[in-house]
This record gives sequence, C-alpha cells and structure tokens, in this order.
Amino acid sequence: MKQELTPTHTFQLIDEILAQQSINLLSLNPKKTLITSFAELGNLIAEENTEIELLITLQQTLESIVRTQLQNFPENIFWDFDFMVSSMLRQALIADEGAVPFLKLFGEKMVLLTEMFGSKTEIRFRYVHDFMYGFDWARWVQKEPQKRSHIEPFSPVFLDYLLVKGKELLQRINHGQVTSYKLCDTGYRNPFTFSREPEDEYRLLTCLAEEELIPVAVWNWNASPVWNKPLQEMRQQLALKLNIQPQKH
Repeated sequence: MKQELTPTHTFQLIDEILAQQSINLLSLNPKKTLITSFAELGNLIAEENTEIELLITLQQTLESIVRTQLQNFPENIFWDFDFMVSSMLRQALIADEGAVPFLKLFGEKMVLLTEMFGSKTEIRFRYVHDFMYGFDWARWVQKEPQKRSHIEPFSPVFLDYLLVKGKELLQRINHGQVTSYKLCDTGYRNPFTFSREPEDEYRLLTCLAEEELIPVAVWNWNASPVWNKPLQEMRQQLALKLNIQPQKH
C-alpha cells in the first residue's frame, strides 16, 4: 500500500506563510471576501489523490510559487489559487513524464515567470492579476484560436510562451524600444492607458468579476476559462465608466 498523508496539515503550512505577511488575502469571488485556504484546497486535492509523494511535491511546488509571488509582487491585491491548483493536479495526473516530474518542472517555470515579470527586474509589473486571472492567456488564444483554444491557462505551453515574451520584453526595455510599457510615476510599468493604482485596480477587477468578465475565475476549483469575449475592450470601457483616470507617466 502507498503511504498516505493528512493533506490539511501539509497544505496548512502555506496558510501559515501567508499569515505571516501583512496582506489582506482578498478573493475576486463576488460571493466572498477572502481566498480559499490551502488547508481547504488540500482536502479537495485529497479527494482526487492521496499518494504521499505527489502530495509532498504539490505542496512544495505551491509553496515555492506562493513565496515567489509574495517576494516579487508585494503589492498584489487578489490572491486566489483554487483553479491553478486544480489545473496543476489534473495536468500532473495525466502527464506522460509522471506527476512528480511534471510538478517540479511546472514549479520551476512558474518561479522563473514570477521573478521575470515582478518588481525586482526591469519589467516591474505591480500585480499578478493579468496572468493569474487569465487576461494574458485570453489575449494569446484570441490571436490563433484554432490552435490555442484547447490550451489551458496554466499549461506549460502557455508558460513557455510567456517566458519567451518576458525575455523579449526585457531586451526591448534594455534597448529603449518600449512605447506601451513605460514606467509610471509609481515606478511600475503599466501597459494600459488607465490608472492601476491599488484603489483603481480593486474597483475595476471587482466590477469585472461581478459582470463575469474575468477570463479565468481562479477562485473556482472547477472554473471554465473563457477567451471568446472582447475582454480587453470591455475592461477599457468599464474603466471609463468607473471614471478611472488615465495613467500618469
């Protein structure tokens, strides 16, 4: 028999890491304020698999992802992880290379991505929202829907695309070739025309969530990602409607 582990305790370690931070663990779920705890997510994982090696690897992978997000996006506002965790587990269980190698490689890619786009490099994005809630993915799928619509938001294929894009963006920044990614007064880059100061970001994203205009409802373990709506345009329109001011550079 394979050993089994109590998932609640294992994943509770991540809750303890988050609790040590002076952040409000807000969810974008219109029906609740705070995120699902990792202890609760551990129980959902255990309903699908209780192999000790997989649970330990999944916990370690998630811990490294969470720590890296905290370090590189200290001003992030929304912290949902449910769908990312369910996606990781689902992909791991069917991976040709096996679940544990898949999770280890997935974790490495996620850490690289988070470090590349965060506050410690020249890219200096303020939030992980566009990645975690699927705006980046939806925009990518829309460019070649026939080829990409079956690729999910946390697929290694999409992560690899973002890693390449990040390297290209860093090169362009270093060569002074960016126009839409200029540094704002705050020291962060904002590719959008509207302000993404914390109060504006909070208002806009919560309104988008209420209108069901978030491509990936990460707060939902069983989310169905959506790419085939004019999400960027709707986001711009809602920013205008909410009277969110233009971004100052």
